[in-house]
Amino acid sequence: MVFQAPKLRIIYLLISIFLLLINPCATQIFFNYTDFNNKPIIRTGNASVSGSVIQLTPDEVDNWGRATYSEQMHLWDEKSEKVANFTSNFSFIIDSQGKDSYSDGITFFLSTPNYPIPSPTDGSGLGLLSRGQLRDSTFLAANKFVAVEFDTFRNTEYDSLNSVREHVGININNMKSQISTPWYCTIKENRTYSASINYDSSTQNLSVTFTGFNYDNTSIQQHLSFVINLTDHLPESVDFGFSASTGLISELHILSTWSFESTSPSTIQQSPPPPRIQQSPPPSVEKNKDEPKTKLVVGLSLGVCILIFGLVLVCFVYRKKCREGKGEKEEELGFNLSMDDEFEQGIGPKKFSYDEIVSATSNFAEENKLGQGGFGRVYKGYLRVINSYVAIKRVSRGFEQGIKEYISEVRIIGRLRHRNLVQLIGWCHEKNDLLLIYEFMSNGSLDLHLFKGKSLLTWVKRYNIARGLASALQYLHEEWEQCVLHRDIKSSNILLDSNLNAKLGDFGLARLVDHVKGSQTTALAGTMGYMAPEYVFSGRASKETDVYSFGIVLLEIACGRKPAEPYAKQDEIIMLDWVWELYGARNLLKAADPRLGGDFDEPQMERLMAVGLWCAHPDYNARPSIRKAIHVLDFEVTLPILTPPIIVSTSSTSLLGNHDASTSSTSKSGNHDA
Repeated sequence: MVFQAPKLRIIYLLISIFLLLINPCATQIFFNYTDFNNKPIIRTGNASVSGSVIQLTPDEVDNWGRATYSEQMHLWDEKSEKVANFTSNFSFIIDSQGKDSYSDGITFFLSTPNYPIPSPTDGSGLGLLSRGQLRDSTFLAANKFVAVEFDTFRNTEYDSLNSVREHVGININNMKSQISTPWYCTIKENRTYSASINYDSSTQNLSVTFTGFNYDNTSIQQHLSFVINLTDHLPESVDFGFSASTGLISELHILSTWSFESTSPSTIQQSPPPPRIQQSPPPSVEKNKDEPKTKLVVGLSLGVCILIFGLVLVCFVYRKKCREGKGEKEEELGFNLSMDDEFEQGIGPKKFSYDEIVSATSNFAEENKLGQGGFGRVYKGYLRVINSYVAIKRVSRGFEQGIKEYISEVRIIGRLRHRNLVQLIGWCHEKNDLLLIYEFMSNGSLDLHLFKGKSLLTWVKRYNIARGLASALQYLHEEWEQCVLHRDIKSSNILLDSNLNAKLGDFGLARLVDHVKGSQTTALAGTMGYMAPEYVFSGRASKETDVYSFGIVLLEIACGRKPAEPYAKQDEIIMLDWVWELYGARNLLKAADPRLGGDFDEPQMERLMAVGLWCAHPDYNARPSIRKAIHVLDFEVTLPILTPPIIVSTSSTSLLGNHDASTSSTSKSGNHDA
């Protein structure tokens, strides 16, 4: 039996309609923001966009700010009394700017629409309301809210005497939390924290998962939950967003990323009612009366069963025919039926349809191509469903390594959240294509600016890029739940947003290891010139091998040179060896990029080069941790005194004539490198 395509589409449509009637589900609101420029966020108070983030408050006393999504969420339906499910994931920074005393904190809130501003301003209400409003029962009756507070100041008027200064709580129309827990954070260290807030309407459970840190600075996942019927406390439609405030002392409150998804309350299925107790059968006379009804029920039930069986049979035949056309190809790609389920777990990137991606890129039109590498091409596209430009990597067909990279990206980078990491928005594997969807980085990759004349980066921008890359690496090595070894840090994998802030991308070669173990033996992968000597010989990737690559990139930023320049003077061909010689001769600034024309901060230049040499030391035991490197870059400690190694062209073995070649994945070109 052979089905023609139009018939198959009609059958598929009928099946879809039937399944929707059985189990309706619709997304009400969905977005994923990693850059807040030109996004539909309403800012009030002192909130402002700074670079790609929202700064809710400046580091000043008596300030407040809010960032509210421009559309209201339909939270519950009055007729059916059904309530929406929602998940809000975000990353944020609370920074005391080195002060030992600070206040007050940040909240994620749901509120009555057009919630009034706090008047007069004070820190105790965390940007939601003032002390006077909190004591006004008429005000509270008309203006309701439910909030999750990340409080950094113990207010004796509202907080429990047993609570610590930093705590997370759930608040219902009051600044006194219904439930709270200590928050293991270090506000003085300018760390990025992540949080996920989820409401399950079937259990009425409001749960919060958030980042904390142990005393040894290892990151942990903390949790807080509370059962609450939101219909008792909030109107049908609500505003939602973030608020923050400062009081007599101050701190910075910065929203770095935010993703949100909610269902429509009209599609929520209610739990089935409890089974009724069976009554004794009526007398035989009554039984005869009910015989026609019984036959009708049996007939209808049988008909429904036959219909369902028929639909299942059609589905089976349809899937079989589809598999004959492309299923075998997916098997060739190494996928199995559980892959979609695995990718869709959690709260990370979403699956997009192939048709959506084809439409976004005008069928992968050549004019939309941003770059091309060994295992795929990158295209610019516009996805209407999220109302945003994106970068779409189309992995080349038939490459086993490309398949491994695709799986690695979705499994690893999809779970990471940091302002200096490129955000993976979605994925798709259909029609023998592997597609990865990233946030669009309008200024392309760092190498285009350093080596290909896209623009001349100022020294201020260069130092900021180096510092951003260091922050990303610290997050990967020390602050996430597992240690992430990137294994391919290089200038072409560092992307720049609209404000030239650095974001590390391309996690196709990344591997997860235990924080204690910190290393992994793998097949050699990476790019010559950026790979540590011990990694080339042993194949053992570690934090130290990532730090080596980081050091090479720092020298590229400072010198404006590639790891190897075949046409340079004989003693300057290998950048690392050349800079070491200048360091030994106490003439380090001679290596500064001549295109800067001397327009740079000399102490910063000296530190950047010295840290680059320190990190790229041929002896891995002599390299610093990324945290120590950051302390030097931030002028928190004095410059290290380095002993120049015996120069034997540490990286020259595979650099000359092939200095930009990739062992397993990497060399890419073009103006955007995902």
